Amino acid sequence: MRLLRPLLFTALAASCSAAFAAGGDAVPHGLLPTWAVPQSYQLAFKVDPHQKDFSGHTVIKVKLTQASDHVWLHGADLTVSKVRLTDAAGKTTMAKYVAAAPHEGVARVDFGHTLKPQEITLAFDYTAPLNLQLQGLYKVSHEGQPYAMTQMEPISARYAFPGFDQPDYKTPFDLTLTIPDSEKAVANTGEVSEKPAGKGWKMITFAKTRPLPTYLVAFGVGPWDIVAGPDISHDAYRSEPLKLRGVAAKGEGHRMQHVLSETPSIIHTLENYYGFGYPFGKLDLLAAPDFAAGAMENPGLVTFRDWLLLLDPDSPAQYVRGSFNVTAHELAHQWTGDTVTTKWWNDIWLNEAFATWMQQKVTMAVHPEYRADLDRIRGAQGAMNNDSLVSARKIRQPITGNGDIMTAFDGITYQKGAAVLGMFEHYVTPAVFQKGMRAYIQDHKFGNATADDLVDSIARAADKGEAFKDAFKSFLNQSGVPYVQTKLEQKDGQTILLLSQSRYLPVGSTGDSHRVWGVPVCVRYGVPGGSKVSCEMLDKAEGSMVLAGASTPTWVMPNADAQGYYRFGMTKAGLAALGKQIGSLADTEQLAYADAVGASFRHGDIDAADALAALKPLAASKTDEVATAPLNTFGWIWRHLADTDAQRTKLAAWAKDAYLPRLEALGYQRKPGEADGDSLMRSTLADFLGMDVKLPAVRAELLKQGDAVMKRKPDGSLDYAAADPDLLGVALGVAAQEHGKPVVDALIDTLPKTSDPATRNAILAGLASVEDPALVEQIRDFALSKAVKVGEMAALLRGGRDTAAGRDAMWQWSTAHYDQILARTGSFAGGRLPSLMGGNGCSQAEADRLQAFFKDRLDQAPGAARGLAQTSESTLLCAALKKKQDASAIMR
Repeated sequence: MRLLRPLLFTALAASCSAAFAAGGDAVPHGLLPTWAVPQSYQLAFKVDPHQKDFSGHTVIKVKLTQASDHVWLHGADLTVSKVRLTDAAGKTTMAKYVAAAPHEGVARVDFGHTLKPQEITLAFDYTAPLNLQLQGLYKVSHEGQPYAMTQMEPISARYAFPGFDQPDYKTPFDLTLTIPDSEKAVANTGEVSEKPAGKGWKMITFAKTRPLPTYLVAFGVGPWDIVAGPDISHDAYRSEPLKLRGVAAKGEGHRMQHVLSETPSIIHTLENYYGFGYPFGKLDLLAAPDFAAGAMENPGLVTFRDWLLLLDPDSPAQYVRGSFNVTAHELAHQWTGDTVTTKWWNDIWLNEAFATWMQQKVTMAVHPEYRADLDRIRGAQGAMNNDSLVSARKIRQPITGNGDIMTAFDGITYQKGAAVLGMFEHYVTPAVFQKGMRAYIQDHKFGNATADDLVDSIARAADKGEAFKDAFKSFLNQSGVPYVQTKLEQKDGQTILLLSQSRYLPVGSTGDSHRVWGVPVCVRYGVPGGSKVSCEMLDKAEGSMVLAGASTPTWVMPNADAQGYYRFGMTKAGLAALGKQIGSLADTEQLAYADAVGASFRHGDIDAADALAALKPLAASKTDEVATAPLNTFGWIWRHLADTDAQRTKLAAWAKDAYLPRLEALGYQRKPGEADGDSLMRSTLADFLGMDVKLPAVRAELLKQGDAVMKRKPDGSLDYAAADPDLLGVALGVAAQEHGKPVVDALIDTLPKTSDPATRNAILAGLASVEDPALVEQIRDFALSKAVKVGEMAALLRGGRDTAAGRDAMWQWSTAHYDQILARTGSFAGGRLPSLMGGNGCSQAEADRLQAFFKDRLDQAPGAARGLAQTSESTLLCAALKKKQDASAIMR
């Protein structure tokens, strides 16, 4: 509960800092001093998941490069009983462990005398609580059985053992676990021995790891099911077969066969791309009963939220597709993140952007029907919305404190980073980019790297100089989305496309639009009988390109194949001309067109009627991702602009005409052998038409399924199989909205009795759909109970916020329960608290109350300052757009 004691921590830190400063240096609040470098770790834990605490013995070899009477390291919530110091001559003395800045997890070991530069050994004996906030070594349960497992990223290893908890220090680790005889243990490496360790206990020793940073150390203890997967055959890059296993809570192992069957194709695809074999000896995939993130790339023991791995033949399509994509992402990390690790957290994009980008390559190679090429574009467009904020992070955001580390795991790092990689890959060609990537991995394998290392490697492969590097880095080192505006003109018998760039800023932004990137601009334009593509590096505020052979008049798609991370602006005539070519554009370009329409709307250039008219043709696309592209802009107009029954009726008619025939053709039940895209589309449209627009015909069909589920079986349980698996959550939501308290009470009662993760998610979705104020408050109170997992809590708290009245109620409840919310949050929660409590706002008053509440609480949760800035700014931008747009335009 360290976040609940900020004033005490601050006082302790201040007094310790003053004392240590007198001794020669102050408490380090970021990177540790470089004169003490860990060389290796021996970690020994005694863990019983049934207990509240664990004990540990940690031995660290440390190289001192300057004389000192102390070292700085990390430790949080550790009760250290003994520290032994052994010098290079073999002399052992007692040292002292002092928690110097407990709120940051910084500690100091005092030697009691000054040592010359040498290699020393520090041995710690300590105890610590099994964490309840899903960080460090934490405790979870499944069907009443407790488990202990780890999540060390980004800076939570310090809750499990004392050490140098930062990514630039990679060392080998030796691990032993003493656990009850009845339990099983898994870790990064394979088990090498097991022996009795006293009555009822056994000691398991694991093989030494490759050099790892502390945040990739992983293990788990509990009554696991451990099931064998297919061996991953040897290939040109790996001489031995790779052992593959699935690890799940007791009774769930049989549900891992699908993901295990998909894994060999992922590993082979990655090895072929990097020209470097999987280097970590064995591979376990673990389905965690509760987890703070989606998944974690620990080498040899990759951990996931359980619903991503526990699949059945009738599992929702979104879980099956999501399972493959997330597995590919985490396994891509085995090269970018694990083999080569970022040197410091400002370059975490080297891990996450590359894994996102590489996952899309793997998915396109193995499951092209999943259309990962369109996922990349949609992900980039989502990142652009955040990147349009003045408060947006840079890809390479300077780290000023732990909060900056926590908030670095966002769409800027993942999706923007992946889009920038894809843009420059397209610019130098994929083959050249691959050559650079292979060299980057080889040059830094089992070590660390920086952004400069990567950019230099790509530049060498492409035979590019400083201009290329500057262009690449212009996207890494400054925030914002380039706004490339285009205008056609005829000059000397040629068609010229005039280009200018600035920062895209929506209506109401206080940002400075004067900003320049090195933008590889590629445009498609009409020529007699077809189209051509022309590219230009736009690295100044203005530029131009000749459209050779262009038709007169011509049309222009200013982001050919949607490969560029930029938005484009056009004259109304230019946008209209492009709209007439929708049918001839690639799916990727149709997504870019949809984003341009939405961006123009948010920029104040077109009104709601113009936007909906421009987007309507996309709804007819046979490609699901394109057909649903208008929903974001429509959704904003529906929630924030339409304020009369007549306007809502007009919008509902638009939605019905655009999408109801498609849903009716799909039907409300999965068909044998249907494409997973059809299942996903059915789910998307049923949710949109039934829950957002509330078309009576759709709700009636969903209610039939919801009522069938609520009709209890002879054993008293709900009949979840009575609903289409892809529609279970929305069907329960309609039933809860229509029938109220009986359904809500039944769902609250059944959740603790339900262990299946997909079913639990559907129950949570049903409860989060409730609109009755009294029932919503009951559900929020329930979210704080132990019946709801820590990782599930936000799913319930985000419900009921689509209206101003609903947001007011959430605000009153969340401020009254702030301490309880804070007590349950984990390492990623601080930056999300302002959005969780006050997100979706659209007024000055909502922004003001956010600021007033959090201004004196920012130190209580790392990352809250950035979360507050972004939530407040988003609220004010929504209010500005609402003021700018004329709602009466909807009726045109």
